[in-house]
Amino acid sequence: MNTGNYCIAGLPVNINTLFGETHLMCTEYRTEEPPILNICTCQQDIVFELKKAEQENERAGFLSWQYSDAYLETLAVYRKIAEIMPEYDTFLFHGSAIAVDGKAYIFTAKSGTGKSTHAMLWRKLMGDKAVMVNDDKPLVKVHKDGAATVYGTPWDGKHHLSHNMAVPLKAVCILKRAEENRIREISKSEALPMLIQQAYRPANPASLAKTLTLLDRLRVQYYQLSCNMNIDAAALAYGIMSE
Repeated sequence: MNTGNYCIAGLPVNINTLFGETHLMCTEYRTEEPPILNICTCQQDIVFELKKAEQENERAGFLSWQYSDAYLETLAVYRKIAEIMPEYDTFLFHGSAIAVDGKAYIFTAKSGTGKSTHAMLWRKLMGDKAVMVNDDKPLVKVHKDGAATVYGTPWDGKHHLSHNMAVPLKAVCILKRAEENRIREISKSEALPMLIQQAYRPANPASLAKTLTLLDRLRVQYYQLSCNMNIDAAALAYGIMSE
């Protein structure tokens, strides 16, 4: 058994696994604080993740991939964390989170739309001023007043772009592919269907209900960006969203 204590979204978590890969991923998140959460995996969790991955590949029309048990276990660990986090006013969100001047922006969209590519354009445009918080599945904590904080995590997508940091969330931007770049602020009600779709929806009914409550409570700005993959799209988005 491999074990370690890590600070995930501000919470000290003890993680016990069969393999060591999760602990290599989480090295920068180690903590000496006594854990308040305990995550433990078993072979059944690995089998479950393999079935989920095969189902998702089939739906997407992808060929079957050979996944190692160690890799599948990393997914199982994050799933277990995501199931618990709503109890602490936090949820997992599928999107690319980037920070500029101490404020975070999350880009979200259906898979394959170009979230990571658009975030890359921000980094190309602004250089070191733009920092990736998490390029795939950040954790978002919603405070009592509806403001939110975005946390980097070790689970950060195929490009492994993330930092162990916490940044106030300023806006969520829904991306759509288009030949010309256009951006508009949208209402919470208009954004909500995509927020629900992109948030991790726990299997536990109580945690799912809490996640929906957190999404409803979230009070940030919302935008829809129709864009191409030109750097002008990043300049337009930042110019409007940072005001």
